[in-house]
Amino acid sequence: MEKRRFGKTGMDLTVLSFGAMRITPEGDETPEQNLERALATLRRGLDAGINHIETARGYGKSEELIGTALKQGFIKRDEFFLTTKIGPNESKDEFRKALDDSMARMNVTYVDNLDMHGINTSELIVTSTRKGGCLDAVRDAQSEGLVGHLGFSTHAPLEVIEETIRTDEFSSVNLHYYYINQRNRPAVDLAISKDMGIFIISPTDKGGQLFNSPERLTELCKPLTAIQMNQRWLLSQPNVHTLSLGCAKPEEFDAHLEIANRTNGPLSPEELEIFARLDRAMGTVGDSFCNFCHACLPCPEDVHIPEILRLRNITKAFDMKDFGKYRYKMFVQKDEASGEPTGGSGHWFPGHSASFCTDCGDCLPRCPLHLPIPMLLRETHDLISGEVGKRLWKED
Repeated sequence: MEKRRFGKTGMDLTVLSFGAMRITPEGDETPEQNLERALATLRRGLDAGINHIETARGYGKSEELIGTALKQGFIKRDEFFLTTKIGPNESKDEFRKALDDSMARMNVTYVDNLDMHGINTSELIVTSTRKGGCLDAVRDAQSEGLVGHLGFSTHAPLEVIEETIRTDEFSSVNLHYYYINQRNRPAVDLAISKDMGIFIISPTDKGGQLFNSPERLTELCKPLTAIQMNQRWLLSQPNVHTLSLGCAKPEEFDAHLEIANRTNGPLSPEELEIFARLDRAMGTVGDSFCNFCHACLPCPEDVHIPEILRLRNITKAFDMKDFGKYRYKMFVQKDEASGEPTGGSGHWFPGHSASFCTDCGDCLPRCPLHLPIPMLLRETHDLISGEVGKRLWKED
């Protein structure tokens, strides 16, 4: 499998990394069944040529299952680089305690890479980097030979990602960046300028649930699959180093290996034509296309206007309605009976759904494309919320 230097860390990582979040128990699976599946999936990833396993303290039993696989000799420590992620906190001692516990659960004495997990707000940048806090715990662990490199993972707005990169405390970044969502390109470029490792979060799932590609997108991507299309778009960029692959079962690796096992140079003429078709399809959204510039923010009601309209773009262009529904449900929703906020994913996926729009018009003069934003928000809510006929705002 193709390998790339992971920025200033110097680690030569395969272009696919195994994200081990989904080896944790699912459904009514017994502990024995879960262990059997986890071991088989870990083994399959390494046998496929992947040399990097990535997990997190917050991923349920993932660290423990990796530790069991190592203890039983099902996988061997010298077969792979290991990353785990721990959320930042105020206490140096508590962070070190969490790190020691994670390493014990994984049955390891050394972690090649440690990520601060979820630096999603400016406040969390301060928590992650202030003197006397968790950053000092990491530096101590590095001086003791327990941790190799420090990176960070993020679901943050672009400006927060750039602010974190500019602290110069991190050697790599783990972020969202896909063909259907190129908003973070400036952060990727900034990280490249600092020779940081670039790790792409969940390109098959968060990049569009491409394992469940709608017919329209499938046709546009031929002769590639939708998964392969996104892989080629990413890996044709030489400074995108590795893509997370969150398989739950051994057979789920298969759809990703053909592209990973080739040399991913510049896009071929045939591949360029695929992206030209995709761009033309995006053009069919017409004058209501949102260019995702974010000038409409902030919204007084905290409606995440650009992300909602991005979901509208791809639903209209590629018929990605199921993916749109999946992401839209992650916003804070308005309870139909009480009108109160409910649900949401906090700083991991911030903002309110379109049902909170009050038609105040605050966004309208800021939109460089002069889009009728409130009308488009209502349309998107009807299109992907499953709440048609239950509008919670006034009608035009």
